[in-house]
Amino acid sequence: MKAIGALLLLLAAAALGACGGESKETKAKNQVCDARADLSKQVNTLKGLTPSVANVGQVKTSLNAIRDDLGKITSAQGDLKGTRKSQVSAANQEFKSKVQDVAANLGAGVSAGEAKTHLSAAFDDLAATYKRTFAKVDCSS
Repeated sequence: MKAIGALLLLLAAAALGACGGESKETKAKNQVCDARADLSKQVNTLKGLTPSVANVGQVKTSLNAIRDDLGKITSAQGDLKGTRKSQVSAANQEFKSKVQDVAANLGAGVSAGEAKTHLSAAFDDLAATYKRTFAKVDCSS
């Protein structure tokens, strides 16, 4: 009888331990992957804007969302380990740099006629940088 009681206590303790939630690394991975998914959405939104229908509000909204996503990734990457940590860190650094370049150069020193081409090229470049960086981050496991 004591053996059964001890076994039940052990099983209960194991069950409670399993309910403790996700590890820091798992939470960080999920945070990175959620932010990565939103980055993809925002990049696709920007890439899909045509200069004739794009407005400053739409662009600012997407760029602000991207900035927030990059902040979430930055705060989570410290809890990642190994290859994923180095991959996310490198991707975050490169993509953040490209976003800053795009934001700083939008419309700078271009005529109204050149603005359309400049806008499309900037968003295409941002999309290419996403594919080269965050699209390669594994979120499958």
